[in-house]
Amino acid sequence: MSHSCRAFLIAAPASGQGKTTVTAALARQARARGEHVRVFKTGPDFLDPMIHERASGAPCYQLDLFMGGLEHCRAQLAQAAQEADLILVEGVMGLFDGNPSSADLARAFNLPIVAVIDGSAMAQTFGALALGLASFQPDLEFAGVIANRVASERHAGMLFESLPAHIPGLGWLPREAAITLPERHLGLLPASELADLDAKLDKAAAALRFDASMILDWEGAETSVGATSVAHGGLKPALQNRRIAIARDEAFCFAYPANLDTLRELGAELAFFSPLDDATLPACDAVWLPGGYPELHAARIAANTGMQLALLAHTTAGKPLLAECGGMMSLFETLVTADGAMHAGFGLLEGAALMQKKLAALGLQAIELPEGSLRGHSFHYSRSETPLTPIATGTNPNGGPTTEAVYRVGRTTASYIHLYFPSNPDAVAALFTA
Repeated sequence: MSHSCRAFLIAAPASGQGKTTVTAALARQARARGEHVRVFKTGPDFLDPMIHERASGAPCYQLDLFMGGLEHCRAQLAQAAQEADLILVEGVMGLFDGNPSSADLARAFNLPIVAVIDGSAMAQTFGALALGLASFQPDLEFAGVIANRVASERHAGMLFESLPAHIPGLGWLPREAAITLPERHLGLLPASELADLDAKLDKAAAALRFDASMILDWEGAETSVGATSVAHGGLKPALQNRRIAIARDEAFCFAYPANLDTLRELGAELAFFSPLDDATLPACDAVWLPGGYPELHAARIAANTGMQLALLAHTTAGKPLLAECGGMMSLFETLVTADGAMHAGFGLLEGAALMQKKLAALGLQAIELPEGSLRGHSFHYSRSETPLTPIATGTNPNGGPTTEAVYRVGRTTASYIHLYFPSNPDAVAALFTA
């Protein structure tokens, strides 16, 4: 291996402790030191990676044992280790939550764990929480803790004095509104909507007290790189000479970078368009409408009759269209927003999407399609009402209640599932082939 690389997994006792803010601050700090940083996100998430991409200056990919599988994750880490000085992997939920958990990911790649603990409403109990996280599964490498939302230097002292001698207090971040990332119903706001994001990231990096010298070189780097170098290439060019039009604007913004890579590796040419602003589709063989926030832009969707006609012409010609979550919502005849207002959708699918006040579904999904099995997740606040009969239904690996229907009309495939294309590139190629 060409150079040494440091890597660790940033975990927490629960969601909402501030993992994303701390991870972004660490990335920004390292970048300011002139280091090359790569950030990964565990679990299905589109919003945190947008923040991390801005913080690190490099694309943020998912590192998920369920969606991508062990070898795919290993290949991604191996590739990052060849170019980066520091790899940060942001965990999902609490360290031991779910199956596979963030702890399972750390174990698979020998990643040291740094726990972020919200210290805002506690003092010496901080040490008990740290000890519990460090010793619950003793085969994990526990590198130390970072305290978040700390009131003062004195408060930080109380928190760190409570730590057992073998658990390092690596640093702390003060409690400041100026560095808190704003949220809405699907999580953090998209990076593109935060005018002051760079200023916030710089403030967080400046405010984070962190001793970078405490983090040692990652011993898993050698084994990861030695084990495989199949991060890219090796796919049959099944989409050679095919042009895929991909929706990308404020309403359709949830596309994994790995999905775009997979399409390119399959040989496809990608063309981006805005269903909100464009009256026509780019010349294309297939269309992908990823998820996002169509409910926030329903009036613009309803007003864009040009796009409605273009999508209708595309599907009538028997060309493939994949619509995921917000993409599917936009295709229904009606979109009912949270305030009860009814808007016309693009009208290619019978039925309606109705926004709810509370979460409708959240969970990883495995789905068996005629083209093959794929993995992904769903997370939405709307429900659909349609007379269409599903061609397949997803299952949750943890036996959860989320089981999403997949609909097919002609060559249009639509569901609430955000598919992770690397989970089965051959099936993806078949989906986008007439």
